[in-house]
Amino acid sequence: MPTPRAVVLVEGHSDLVALQALAVRRGRDLASEGVEVVAMNGITNTRTFAFRYGPLGLGLPLVGLYDEADEAKLRGGLAAAGLREALEPDGPSRLGFFKCSADLEDELIRSVGLDAAEGVVEAAGERRSLQRLAGMPAQQGWTRTAVLRRFLGGSGRKARYAALFVAAMEPGREPEPFSALLDRV
Repeated sequence: MPTPRAVVLVEGHSDLVALQALAVRRGRDLASEGVEVVAMNGITNTRTFAFRYGPLGLGLPLVGLYDEADEAKLRGGLAAAGLREALEPDGPSRLGFFKCSADLEDELIRSVGLDAAEGVVEAAGERRSLQRLAGMPAQQGWTRTAVLRRFLGGSGRKARYAALFVAAMEPGREPEPFSALLDRV
């Protein structure tokens, strides 16, 4: 495999699936463009991957996505891997790391719209599972969005629904962090 011209670091496989699906919607093939998307299997692995690919490793340009709650971990990992700019107030975005307001699922649900997102679940044949979850005592009082996000987090659904939500997304409704990242690479 040839050395990529740039590396995109994402937290997990579902982020990778969503980003690649959005790139295809834009008529892009990131791999053929020399952009490698790497799922780190958790934000705590930022340092390892940034060290491998970044200025202290292969010296490749790095960009990525991260969840709002994980910003401190991202900043620390990037700084430990030689990207000290990550510690500055707007360091991550200047480096090309874009924050999801809560997480990937939140971004996708907002981009598709709650009714359409629930329609995707229904079309995938899992409406009853979603309804059962919503009716459980632990979820009483939760918003529809909170229940849907919880639903997506179970049974390996994240990557499957990432692709389905991207397919259901209306043109021009891409999640901002994903759009910004694709514009950057």
